[in-house]
Amino acid sequence: MRFPLIASVFVAGAVATMIALGIWQLGRKDEKEALIAHAERALTIPTEVDYPRDPARRDAVLYRRTSVTCLSASGATTVAGTSQRGEKGVAQRVSCALAGGETATVDLGFSLDPAPIAWSGGQVRGIIAPNGRIVATDPPEGLEPLAPPDPRDLPNNHLAYAGQWFFFALTALVIYLLALRRRSRG
Repeated sequence: MRFPLIASVFVAGAVATMIALGIWQLGRKDEKEALIAHAERALTIPTEVDYPRDPARRDAVLYRRTSVTCLSASGATTVAGTSQRGEKGVAQRVSCALAGGETATVDLGFSLDPAPIAWSGGQVRGIIAPNGRIVATDPPEGLEPLAPPDPRDLPNNHLAYAGQWFFFALTALVIYLLALRRRSRG
């Protein structure tokens, strides 16, 4: 029997790539844990930060307190939301026009009524949530406070992804070894 060199090189490369991806996911797990710990600390800082006008800078101030002046509100809608008391309903969401032509998405407050509210703008104090949203801490009249954003809600499934890559590598190796065994018998 002639040894299948090309197939062996291909399988070895695939297995090495899958192992490298598993190791990379383990590194991402550590990075995500550090991000979550940083975000949990940010929630405890009482001082406000200026809301970053540059969307790329918003991740640096996640879970920090901020305030903005909403010059005008548009695009009122509702999304699934949870009240500060844990009740399920809707979050009233608007797009706020800020000074300088920028906009911010603001979750104003909690309601059981799925109809968007009429709100024309004003001062908003809140917490910067993922994707640059501001979750208001002082909702307008008629709305209840929303549950504050929680860093523990950030998904950290990198350990599971690493396990998958290692399992895929092992599976590919076992299948290849079984194929070699079968070929040597045939």
